[in-house]
Amino acid sequence: MLRVAVPNKGSLAEAAVTLLRDSGYRQRTDTRDLTVVDDENEVTFFYLRPKDIATYVADSLLHLGITGQDLTKESGASVAERLGLGFGASKFCYAGPKRDNLRFEDLKDKRIATSYPHLVRAHLAIHGVRAAEVIRLDGAVEISVQLGVADAIADVVGSGRTLEQHGLAVIGPAILESEAVLVERLPKPNQKPDPPDSVAEKDRFVERLRGVVYARRYLMVDYDCPLAKKDDAIKLTPGLLSPTVASLADQEWVAIRSMVARNEVNRIMDLLAKLGCRAILSSEIRSCRALGVVNGELDPPR
Repeated sequence: MLRVAVPNKGSLAEAAVTLLRDSGYRQRTDTRDLTVVDDENEVTFFYLRPKDIATYVADSLLHLGITGQDLTKESGASVAERLGLGFGASKFCYAGPKRDNLRFEDLKDKRIATSYPHLVRAHLAIHGVRAAEVIRLDGAVEISVQLGVADAIADVVGSGRTLEQHGLAVIGPAILESEAVLVERLPKPNQKPDPPDSVAEKDRFVERLRGVVYARRYLMVDYDCPLAKKDDAIKLTPGLLSPTVASLADQEWVAIRSMVARNEVNRIMDLLAKLGCRAILSSEIRSCRALGVVNGELDPPR
């Protein structure tokens, strides 16, 4: 049975559970449950601290895990990203007192508080900046400057509201841009490869999640198009491989169906209307398979 780790709390937890449910997997209804067995799909889910998930996967205790890219890199665990999951986007940045207007190079000999000491030390070393001290804190990093514990911080930044409340401003470019990812272990030297059945189970799980992740990027657009404008309309909605074109009772019109990138759909619908198309509808796609995938990657939206 496949063993998969899921964040038990924090910003990634709810979105991870929603993704798994949308992919057809049973999930816990009581947040105190530490495991859920999905017999129908032959998967056991383990609800763990997001920071620990990459380590469990790297040690072969679990086959796959959902966690953040930033947490994976901080752990130093020997894992590979199998799939980006399209949620939990964040930036990991330095920040300091807004009044000081600090630049990145000004962090030299400063005390930097963070929950990600390994990431910070590595980033500073790469750029030749020697901090006086990197102070590890498990939470409430923003308050450390106000309390005099540190001169600057390195932390995950969302809207920036929390930084603003504590009189802080971002310093320099982001250290790392992160999102939720599905990870698997990297084989160790002389370690036996996973048996074929296990590989097949993992591949099936990944493809289910991929189907939902990709479906969320697109909407299905249906519309009636004047036959004389068909080629122009298809240029606007080429789909991933090719749109569906069907005849109508009125031979001067055709019906066209195509997948359109979600962030482009309103602009495309406006252009279709300008061409003279009618009954232009967009609808959600819940899941999908084999969406123009080439070498494991989705063709970029046109």
